[in-house]
Amino acid sequence: MKLIGLCLLFALAIQSFCCADVTKLSSEDRRVLQDSSRFHEVHSTNDLPPAIVALCAGDNDRPADPGQKWNATDVITDPTLPGKRLIWTAVGGEYYVVHYERGGIAHTFHVLVATLTKNNAKPKVVWRAVGGPVKDYAAFLIALRNGKLDDRLDYAH
Repeated sequence: MKLIGLCLLFALAIQSFCCADVTKLSSEDRRVLQDSSRFHEVHSTNDLPPAIVALCAGDNDRPADPGQKWNATDVITDPTLPGKRLIWTAVGGEYYVVHYERGGIAHTFHVLVATLTKNNAKPKVVWRAVGGPVKDYAAFLIALRNGKLDDRLDYAH
């Protein structure tokens, strides 16, 4: 009986690691993000304000654009290459959703949500999470709804 109880406890513990609740995203920001009609995707750091790029920049000023070379592992083959690479970004008014990958000993996928108003030079980080990769903004919304993004810890970004 003890063995069955231990197995049941272990199964519940594993499930909590597989599905993370989004805990730090406000209901107002979630509502804005779920209105996909207001967002359009961009696929280059050149199409973003420098202040937004700086929030997810690597050691070399900016993440690589999709398809560009970057240092994906902790074995640095070219120190001039960034340690992060943009996957996609969605822009909706003052909201920016940036999905990027980070190389190193653990290859991780990150989502950054920030706002930048026209009258402000400094963006505000609204939310950060890890999880993915997610193919596009539509897949991001599904991952958000299904608890596939984890914002519980302050992961290195």
